[in-house]
Amino acid sequence: MLDWLLQKLPEAYREKVRDILVLTRMDRPIGALLLLWPTWWALWLAANDFPPWKPWLIFTLGVFAMRAAGCAINDYADRNLDPQVARTAGRPIAAGRVTPREALIVFLALLAFAFLLVLLTNPLTIKLSFIGAALAALYPFTKRYTDLPQVVLGAAFGWSIPMAFAAIQNTVPPVGWLLFIANILWSVVYDTEYAMVDRDDDIKAGARSTAILFGDADVPIIGVLMGTFVIALVMVGTRAKLEWPFWLGIVGAVALFGWQLWLIRNRERDACLKAFRHNNWLGLTVWIGIALALAVR
Repeated sequence: MLDWLLQKLPEAYREKVRDILVLTRMDRPIGALLLLWPTWWALWLAANDFPPWKPWLIFTLGVFAMRAAGCAINDYADRNLDPQVARTAGRPIAAGRVTPREALIVFLALLAFAFLLVLLTNPLTIKLSFIGAALAALYPFTKRYTDLPQVVLGAAFGWSIPMAFAAIQNTVPPVGWLLFIANILWSVVYDTEYAMVDRDDDIKAGARSTAILFGDADVPIIGVLMGTFVIALVMVGTRAKLEWPFWLGIVGAVALFGWQLWLIRNRERDACLKAFRHNNWLGLTVWIGIALALAVR
């Protein structure tokens, strides 16, 4: 797809642009979607229906910009680690196709673009955006100093939730913070599944993750986190007084979680990666439940 999109560029620039797009994972949209769904959950709940087009567009564009920026700073931080891990050894910085300096420039440019979008909102949202930028920059370095980088990722990926409520309601109500906590739980679930793919390589390279921390108890702990996430969503639905489509979405989420647990039961790499990617459908299911529940009121 990238090659087709870039075919009209002058050949002298084609490879470099392609490497920048791969650096920012434009060829792998799953990460952006995992950030998009919680943002849309929050926008719909904050607006109590389909959100106004302006914040919807700002936050949707912002999702892709911040995810791309996060990928650039992540690969910069992992520039010495990625060559030691089989799955990441071919990434642009690890393979020498993009320099660390170029990655920092890309990160700052995307951060500036996202901030320009935020300037179109209100003062509270602008203030909250600085915390979001700090979390995005901090996350890649946490895997060296803590066993819980997935929690920081959840906070970074979920910070769009309080920002969305602030942009629409000019405040962040309790249901917004509850949804934020729910997203952290969900992020730990799917990013632990992702980290299980690289667990052996990460141990050798000295990286840290919840997959390493949980060890042999990883599958049951993930199951507990899934259950806690569902309970948090039930509390969100109760507080927001959502109608029956939301509860059908919860049932669907439980079924999807069950399938993920079945996939990762033997901790096989390909199965764990498949379970991670499967979370896209879970996020979509919850959003459909929220959107329909608000539409039938």
